[in-house]
Amino acid sequence: MTDSKSHDLKTQESRVMAVDEWLDRWKEGKIGFHQDQVHKLLKKHLDAILDGRKKIRWFFPLCGKAVDMKWLADMGHSIVGVDVSEIAIKEFFTDQNLPYTEEPVPAIPGAKAFKSSDGKISLYNCNLYDFCSSIAGKFDGIWDRGSLVAINPSDRQRYATLIVSLMTKDCRYLLDTLLYNPSLYKGPPFYVPDDAVADLFGKMCNIQMLESVDALTERQKAWGIDYFTEKVHLLTLTS
Repeated sequence: MTDSKSHDLKTQESRVMAVDEWLDRWKEGKIGFHQDQVHKLLKKHLDAILDGRKKIRWFFPLCGKAVDMKWLADMGHSIVGVDVSEIAIKEFFTDQNLPYTEEPVPAIPGAKAFKSSDGKISLYNCNLYDFCSSIAGKFDGIWDRGSLVAINPSDRQRYATLIVSLMTKDCRYLLDTLLYNPSLYKGPPFYVPDDAVADLFGKMCNIQMLESVDALTERQKAWGIDYFTEKVHLLTLTS
């Protein structure tokens, strides 16, 4: 399936979600973006990320309380996530029945690191753009679901630069994007077409589109949109 419809990115370029708006969503439980099951496209394309490797280091930008993190940790992988919501992070550990410790992050004033007692999962409560490789190293795999499509469109280049800086030379980055008519819904999640992915990452990464699926449900229909396509791309560094 390809996106035969071309829309104007400028429709959403000035849309801004303040940090407090995201925090309020977690406080009020308005988290329709959260999925209680491991994402089907992650399951399906896991081997494309692992590429024969075992026990790799994964990064989850804007991790929320994604159950995918526990699923991968149970396979022996180590997980690092970042989210601005402390509620989201604490709910993850509670929901998964994982004991954890809490400690400050000296390099980021006000930030906290929540770490599972077995050491497999470390979640950082801070602004994503305050995070860097000097905090927790670089990563062999990245699962970007609900992150690039959630950040403010005006921050995308900054975001792409950060993500690339967190990739080891052999990192395999699975990016989930969404297509719909942005003139009908202001987001988030935001409309991110293939050419936007190419503009953001094409100079630094090889980009392979792995799958495109019709993801339209009643939830999206309630936004007033008439189609909703989900795509996953595999990105690897060019050098």
